Amino acid sequence: MKIEFDLNKDIDVRIYPPIVRHENLLRVFTDLPVNESFIFINDHDPIPLFYEFKSIHGDVVGWEYLNRGGREWKVRVTRLEESKGEGLKDGISTLMDLRNIDEDKWKQVVFHRYGMMEEGTTMELIARKNPDEIQQIFIDKFEGKHTWHYQKEVPGEFVIHITKDVLTGLGDDGFSVVNEFDVRPFDPTARHEMFYKAFSDIKPGEAFEFINDHDPKPLYYQMEAESKDPFFWEYLEQGPDVWKVRVIKMKK
Repeated sequence: MKIEFDLNKDIDVRIYPPIVRHENLLRVFTDLPVNESFIFINDHDPIPLFYEFKSIHGDVVGWEYLNRGGREWKVRVTRLEESKGEGLKDGISTLMDLRNIDEDKWKQVVFHRYGMMEEGTTMELIARKNPDEIQQIFIDKFEGKHTWHYQKEVPGEFVIHITKDVLTGLGDDGFSVVNEFDVRPFDPTARHEMFYKAFSDIKPGEAFEFINDHDPKPLYYQMEAESKDPFFWEYLEQGPDVWKVRVIKMKK
């Protein structure tokens, strides 16, 4: 979804789904002339986006926090020079150059961005050492749902492509829809509470359906990482204004 922003005004991206925020702010920075700036407002610390900008464009990103905390994080972004980075290769949806990121932030930036990737797309990681801990988390949390492929594996340089696999099929026969609800009238915190309560309330073999005003895929990946109960996530409608999802609690 391409959105045209007025760069003379603060850009409030909180009203858009996370994946739309990233796509459009990346495009805005790519088109930004040298020494020009824009200001955007987010509902959480957008530091992973800063590292994504740097990974793609090089060390040419001015990043100034104007407000921190709560549900209003305001940042001024400035293009300091023309791009110095390698940019995105064909078939790559995003790049994370871990050589320019403190190691204690690797998990935050990689999995934050991975959670917003669409199925069938690929992230490229570049690192000076093998990111073993990152790989193990992918094995533990996303086994059978991603592909980890080394493009280059030599001392001092590792290039890895991580593809989010396209998943189909229920993997189990029979389920009963026991609850349906619309989260659109509620704020984000209430929406999450409604979702988790609905999942807690159903039994294996039961399902609920909910309606949202944007793609709730980040919630899927949060559930994937945290839930002890196996589940299946099925889209019944996929936008642009109405997103309807069926969630089935699978039998172990």
